[in-house]
Amino acid sequence: MADNKKRRRKDPIGDELPFKNKLKPDESILETLKDFSTASSSSSVPQTLTLQDLALPFRCREVADLSLTSVQSNIESLILKIAHSILSGQGFSFDVPSRSAANQLYVAELDRIVLKDKSSQRPFANISTVRKSAITARILQLIHQLCLKGIHVTKRDLFYTDVKLFQDQIQSDAVLDDVSCMLGCTRSSLNVVAAEKGVVVGRLIFSDNGDMIDCTKMGMGGKAIPPNIDRVGDMQSDALFILLVEKDAAYMRLAEDRFYNRFPCIIVTAKGQPDVSTRLFLRKMKTELKLPVLALVDSDPYGLKILSVYGCGSKNMSYDSANLTTPDIKWLGVRPSDLDKYKIPEQCRLPMTEQDIKTGKDLLEEDFVKKNPGWVEELSLMVKTKQKAEIQALSTFGFQYLSEVYLPLKLQQKDWL
Repeated sequence: MADNKKRRRKDPIGDELPFKNKLKPDESILETLKDFSTASSSSSVPQTLTLQDLALPFRCREVADLSLTSVQSNIESLILKIAHSILSGQGFSFDVPSRSAANQLYVAELDRIVLKDKSSQRPFANISTVRKSAITARILQLIHQLCLKGIHVTKRDLFYTDVKLFQDQIQSDAVLDDVSCMLGCTRSSLNVVAAEKGVVVGRLIFSDNGDMIDCTKMGMGGKAIPPNIDRVGDMQSDALFILLVEKDAAYMRLAEDRFYNRFPCIIVTAKGQPDVSTRLFLRKMKTELKLPVLALVDSDPYGLKILSVYGCGSKNMSYDSANLTTPDIKWLGVRPSDLDKYKIPEQCRLPMTEQDIKTGKDLLEEDFVKKNPGWVEELSLMVKTKQKAEIQALSTFGFQYLSEVYLPLKLQQKDWL
């Protein structure tokens, strides 16, 4: 019947995709990427500038990768000092480096956050610190056992060795960072790792504990990034760049569309907040492969914070920023100016909360933001318009708009900061 005629809906997926007519042939975009990759590779000389090279008016504390034997020796030396202090009738106290915000500083010459040398005492004979002192001693004991056995455990394993003492994994995790800083070693040197979180897919081959892994043959799920980076080696790639993605949903879209075959790249994500393994893996790729890194994050203050953790380091682990940061990451998108530039509909934009606005204004006061005028301009626009958007807002034009139009056009126009 006439009333039952099917009405054909206008499908946004296809040649009518907004701005698709501005795209040049892939060959032209690839030439642009090759020039960018070559220029980046030639400028990616090893970073020789260290804290020791700078005439800073204060001392800073940094850690290094240590062997299990060295970590064991440092723990035994520390415990001998404590035993001597107890036998002399003075009780004992741990000298713990302060990781408070006031003891941290962004050093523009290094483009990362560092930890100053201030420390505080954690005495056992004090009601306010007795429990934390006990946790510190217990963590040192457990790390010593790991050194003797030469095995790795997860942070969750560590927590469950003494749940009644630790009470909450947040507390055991925090003391673990304290211990790492006290011993002068990276957290990975303690043989305590986080559960696998980050994943990688694309034009990368590497060895994982002796097994060769081809990341083009890992399906759309990709290869889980190994929690202990010391078993990763022999990296090989014909990629032109590394695409760092904030969200798992955007990563899966690009992986399923095999974006890395159309534009040779390596796609990596930590599925939100950056974990240590993903940060170490990204730095290793950047250092060994000499590839530029482009970041795709949400258009909100937290997307920029996540980008800054990869690039400049986190305040929580500033003592290890030399090993965890990846220099010169470019902000590809989604940027606040993209919302109008790509005509993102109002219904796909979200109003910023008061906390969002406060976070944005706080970021504008950070030195690592101030050094990049483009970041300041974009963040100021975000705070002014009080609008934010997720990467998935691009799906309003079609589920594959991200991989079919948005990213190719961004790459074509070299539209990164």
